[in-house]
Amino acid sequence: MEYSIQNLSKTKIEIAFDVPKEEWQQDIRNAYAKNKHKYAIKGFRKGKVPFSIAMENFKYEILYDTLNMAVPKYYNEILDKEKDNFEVVGEPDFDDKEVSEDGLKMVITTAIRPDFELGQYKGLDIEKFDTEVKDEEIEEEIKRTLDSRARFVDVDRPAKEGDSVIIDFSGSIDGEKFEGGTAEKQNLILGSGQFIPGFEEQIVGMKKGEEKDIKVKFPEDYAENLAGKEAVFAIKLHEIKEKEMPELDDDFVKDISEELNTVEEWKASIRKQLEEKKQRQAENDFANKIMETILKNTNIELPECMVEEALDFKVQQLERNLASFYGIKLDDYLKYSGKTVKDLREEKREEAERDVKYELIITEIIKKENIEFSKEEFEAELEKVPEEQRTQEMFNYTVNNLLTRKLFEFLKQNNNLK
Repeated sequence: MEYSIQNLSKTKIEIAFDVPKEEWQQDIRNAYAKNKHKYAIKGFRKGKVPFSIAMENFKYEILYDTLNMAVPKYYNEILDKEKDNFEVVGEPDFDDKEVSEDGLKMVITTAIRPDFELGQYKGLDIEKFDTEVKDEEIEEEIKRTLDSRARFVDVDRPAKEGDSVIIDFSGSIDGEKFEGGTAEKQNLILGSGQFIPGFEEQIVGMKKGEEKDIKVKFPEDYAENLAGKEAVFAIKLHEIKEKEMPELDDDFVKDISEELNTVEEWKASIRKQLEEKKQRQAENDFANKIMETILKNTNIELPECMVEEALDFKVQQLERNLASFYGIKLDDYLKYSGKTVKDLREEKREEAERDVKYELIITEIIKKENIEFSKEEFEAELEKVPEEQRTQEMFNYTVNNLLTRKLFEFLKQNNNLK
């Protein structure tokens, strides 16, 4: 077999090969031997039709079987010989120019992994993420926890912001009630912004059992039938409760934790958690910034099949997330959002292209810098995974995870964090 390779673009090649008569006729006999059980002619048992007679009666079927067997064989032979020169991606397009008993002429067009000049990736100035935990952040976390443990108690005074009130309301526009404007025993935290502007503020100062009309104007970007219109709401206030915060002391800490005993221990625990969270944020922030910077310095032309594959993954990922977290099917989500799969793919295209380019850059740096991990590091990662979960997919994930981690350690050491 003789072959030639022509570059059609930076991301596509054409492979042409000829199989000479002698070699091709042996391929035909091999295809016949493998598939002869399919051929039946009166006077011969099925599978016992001689080759010459089978060719007279089933020539095109046998040639078709030969193509299916031989072409992948020759294609893979070529790819193996050329593995140091290019890497194919996506599905190839086969075009048989000549097929007969005397030989085969085949042209295969395929996308290849793009060859590109890697931009600067060392000696860059990257802004450092602030990992310092301030006392104010600890106090905010404590406040959020205290707030979540607060309870509301009845009070006998006018309502004020922050109170929880129970109200009836009935809204009307030009004296006519409108759909959705009436409710009874509605719970509302004053100042929460749950209702339209001006509504909650006018309840402040009302007393238990009081009735009052309040005037409001719907925002211009509200529902079309109400947008910009003035309305009157008849309000009756049934209950007023104020938030009673728990006291911050050692007893409170013991109540929320089985391991901590004092307020100071709790504060130290919060500080540690925030430091770990900020450190993770810093790692992610560095990875994002360094990759954005390298990409700006690197020009990569992508084959469409790589982008389409990335888009397939993103749509499948969305489908899994919708099912897992919300119990919603993708078709239902599309119906509710008024979108199509095509719309989704178009929305995600820029992100998919970026992800593919990142993957290419990461692979290129790992290769160029000979980044690797030790057997001991791999085994240490495996120890974290239960025996029954150690699948090939998990092994591949572990390898990629280790290499990526090593890469960003390398980039952190070879760039300037400021």
